[in-house]
Parts: sequence; structure tokens; C-alpha cells
Amino acid sequence: MTDETTDAPDEGRTAFDLQYRGQSGFEEEGEGGHVNLFATASRGPVGFKGRVKDPLRLREVLSTLYEIVKSDFRYTPKDRSAYITWRNNSQRGGVGKSAFQAQKEYFEWLRANDPHAWLILDPIVTAHPDKLMFEVFSKDEGTYARVDVAWDALELDGKPRLGTTNVDYSKSLFDGVQQMRGYRDTFLAMSAEAFGVQTSGQGEVIEKHIEVPDSWLHGFLQVQSAATLGDIEFEIGPMELYNMLRQLRLHADEKGKGRSIRAELTPGAQPRLVLEPWELVLESEGAVYKGKTAEVVRIWGRRRLMSIQRLLPYVERVRVRLMGSGMPCFWIFECGNVTVTMGLTGFVASNWSQAVHLDVMLPGLEHTDAYDAVIAHLKANWSGTVADIAAATKHKPQAVTSALQRACRRGTAIVDLADNVYRYRPLTEVEIPDERFQFRNPRERAAHELLEGQGGKVKLTSENEIAGRGVEFSATVDVKADQREYEVKFQLTPDGRLYRPDCSCTFFRQHALKEGPCTHLYALRMLVARKRLGEAANRGGKGISAETRTYVRRHETGEDVYTLTLDHGQVRVQWGLRAVAERRFQRLMFNGVDDARAAYLGRIADLESKGFMDATE
Repeated sequence: MTDETTDAPDEGRTAFDLQYRGQSGFEEEGEGGHVNLFATASRGPVGFKGRVKDPLRLREVLSTLYEIVKSDFRYTPKDRSAYITWRNNSQRGGVGKSAFQAQKEYFEWLRANDPHAWLILDPIVTAHPDKLMFEVFSKDEGTYARVDVAWDALELDGKPRLGTTNVDYSKSLFDGVQQMRGYRDTFLAMSAEAFGVQTSGQGEVIEKHIEVPDSWLHGFLQVQSAATLGDIEFEIGPMELYNMLRQLRLHADEKGKGRSIRAELTPGAQPRLVLEPWELVLESEGAVYKGKTAEVVRIWGRRRLMSIQRLLPYVERVRVRLMGSGMPCFWIFECGNVTVTMGLTGFVASNWSQAVHLDVMLPGLEHTDAYDAVIAHLKANWSGTVADIAAATKHKPQAVTSALQRACRRGTAIVDLADNVYRYRPLTEVEIPDERFQFRNPRERAAHELLEGQGGKVKLTSENEIAGRGVEFSATVDVKADQREYEVKFQLTPDGRLYRPDCSCTFFRQHALKEGPCTHLYALRMLVARKRLGEAANRGGKGISAETRTYVRRHETGEDVYTLTLDHGQVRVQWGLRAVAERRFQRLMFNGVDDARAAYLGRIADLESKGFMDATE
């Protein structure tokens, strides 16, 4: 369990050899047009052909897909080294060249010397009996998107050939899609073979050898883990979505101020969205919230929703699925017979692979005998709910759920939040082994063992609200192999980032965070994540000794905020208007933890009876 050795994170890469017998594109024929998608020849005969009933809707959907897959919201500091190298080289023989020629040469040089800057993996396309699915991952690995096109959106020419493949999707296809018009017939076809319509490049094989980082592949798997954990769901109307994006388009974020969306959810009432830092309140016209308790949840990653602005005229319903404040969220945009699902991480820098592993927080991931039967059922039926699969395979629902979660981790299945079913979708041609992405390094493996009680124990000792910064967590990590106890703490900001981490171990004293977190920081971060997902036993119950909760209530003149902290034998209370930086403070001391806990829970009950909502980060 010691941290005496340093180990760099795994920088492995996964090779994708994609062969296409043509280049996808748009071809005009008479008064109509053909969108031809070439599928890779190595993944089986998957394809279809049909006339598009609503070409404009499909045009905006495919354009949105391209906007998402090429998006990159990572902060990149100015680095002029590449430009200086290009400039020095061009000055030797670039006299008299036009600006266009010079720019073209620069991009060609960048593509040759920094190929990862241009890395975009072609979309994964799955043809199921009820719909066609496109899956993509953004360039910054922070946004997952899936487009579902129901077969009734097309007038099919014969039955589609079902399966999973990759399709060639380049800038030329995007440019061709922009030529689609509503007043002329448009046909959509996908096949690994040549089409009847003459296409550019037909007759030659286009080979793409792409080595994607393992973080990209790991991110795809993490999306499915997050999809099974979210349990907060509400609905907003299209106008609220439009007003939100309009506000973001017209107003820049203010440095040092809030950048989240606060969703105020009250059972039996329509949801309310509040945009920070402007405190703009958007009253929803969607369905009433069906949750059991009133609460406020912060949603991050709102700028990435700008990718779907072209789809706005067709959005009929918006569903939001949350795991909690600062955690990944899913937005489901229903556009008639087309549905777009976006999965966003809470913070761009904490992309789907770099954030704390969500799959280690899943209960019941042990191997079960039901796995083979569950996979066989999915292969034969393509999709199903846990109840349906349990009835068909004669296994208990718990065993089926564990098998499905294991299939998602192996890239064999996905969670379809739009239809609330599991679907068969092999991400790669060969099933991914369980141990491939289970842990990023030995320290994370050791932290997981500590949480499971193997060789040590992790105990949360305090949880304190830091005004304007988040919550500070402290814990002791008892490691039997080291025969000592470590003190570890960090502050967790509202957007899920660690601030001022500290640990008493030798590894942290020598390297800080230069070699990544130590085992004990990993263990505390996982423990906090499990607690926030509701897996900690007695949250707000009889066994707690340290906890912080925030309650809010909106009125005509503003919003009242109460923060209550239980810290063993004392209770601290802060209250005041949200707009006021300095709030009133009260500290209550008690003879023991039981008395302090009783007073703490009594104040919570009093606030809830007065209409306050739980806004704990």
C-alpha cells in the first residue's frame, strides 16, 4: 500500500484500421440528391437505403453531429513555437506566395508534425430493428452524443441489414449535407459496397489507420457507467432551452463568478432554471417534477450545449438526467422521429476519462453466471429492460443488472436513456477485457482496495462548508502494511475540482500532484463521490457525525440561503441572501455528538417545513 514508486499514467493507444471503398458525400441526381455513407468493410454487411421524409430535419441533425465531434473546449495557452518554425521555413522559399497558399502550407505542416491535433474518429453507427444510431465523442473527450433516427423517418427500400460499423464522416460530407433542400427528394444510404450513384473516389480503397488514445476508448465506457447512476430527471420546454442559449450567446462568462445552471426542483411543480451569475430565472413550461424531495442541483458544461443550436427549430421536448451537483449530466432532445442524447462532464478539464472513475461506484459488479445468457439474449433481441431480460433468462434482476453493467464496461452494450433500455452495441470487434480500464495506475488500484477494506480503512472525519469555495473534506487513512495512519484532506469546488489537496504521506510530500494523486487522495475522492451518489449508509440519519447541507428558498426580493454544518459536538449555521457576500453566522456547542446531531436534524426538518429546498453541492 506504500507510495514509494512513481508511475506515469497509462499512455496506451488503440489502433483502428478502417477501410472504405469510397468517400461519403452528397451527390445530386436530377431533381434529387443522395447522401451516401460508406461503412468500413471490416465489420460486416451493415447497411440500408431509403428516401428521407424530412430532408431539412436530417440536414440539421447530421450538421449537429459534426459540430459535436469536432468541438474542443479545452483551454490552450498560446504557443508560438509551431508558428515560428513554419515562418522560418517559409521565409526561405515562400516569397511571393499568397496568404491562402501560406495558410495551406502551415496547416499541412501542422498535420504532419502534430497529427493528434487532427484526430477525429469516424462515428459509430448501429442499425437496430427499431432505429438507426450514430455515436460520436468530441475532440476534447468531454461530450458524448448519440443521434437516434427512427426507421419511420425513412421510406426504406427493403429491409436494413442490422449491426454495428463505422462510417466515413469528413468535412466534405458535412459540406455536401448543407446542399440538402426540403423541396427535392433526398435519399440516404449506407453500405460498405459501391452505390449505384457515381461517387467521387469510387473504385479506390480509402484506408484510415487511426490510433486513438486509450482515454478516448475509456471515456466511451465511462459514459455508460454514468448513465446507470443518474436518478434525477426533469423536463423543460423548448423555449427555456432557446432562452438559455440566447443568454449564453449574448453574454460572456464573468471571471471568478458562477458559471452553472441551478435547477430548482419541487415535487408537483414545474422546474425552474437559474443562470449564474446573472441570476436569470427561467420558468419551465415542461411537465411537473416527479421527484420525492425538493432540491437544487447545479449543472455544469452549459457552453457545450451551443453545439445543438441548429437543431432548436425541431426540438419538441427536453429531458435532463442528473447524477447530482457538479456530476456528469445527460440532455435528451426529442425532435419527432429523431432524438439527440448528449452526455456532458461537469467540467471540461475533467473529461470522461480523467474524472474519478464512475464505474468503481457501481454496486454489484462481481462476475455472475448470468453474463453469457444476458449477452446471448441481447444479441438475439438487440435490446431489453432488466425486467424483460430477467424473465427471459430466468435469472434474478440483481444478477442481470450486474451482467449488463459488466457488458457496458466491456463495450458490448449501451444504456439508452431515451427509451430506458439496454442495447447490444459492440464498440470494438473484440470484447474489451475487464482489467483493461479498471484502474489508471497502481495507486488507484490500492485506493480501491482500501475502500473495500482490504489492508486498511478510510474514515471521513469532517466536512466543512467554505464560503465561496465549496466543501472541505478531511479523513484518516489507516494502512496496515505501513503500520501508520495518514491525514488527508482537500476542498471540492462546486464544479467538482479538487482545491488545496494535502496528505501526510511521503509520496505527496515528495511529488505533490506532479506524479498524480497519492493513494490516500484517490481513496478520499472515491469515498466522497460514493457518498454524494447516495451510497454512504446513513446520510442525514442516526450514524452521521460530520455533514454539511445547504437549503434555499426563493421569494420576490431574492433568495434566502441557509448552510448547516454538523461537526461532531457542534453545529454551525450561516444564513442570508444569496446576493449578499457576508452572511450571519452562529455556532452551537453541545455536550456530545448525539445532542448535536439531534439539533442539526431538527433544524433541517424546520427548514423543510418552511418550504426550503435542499441545495447541497
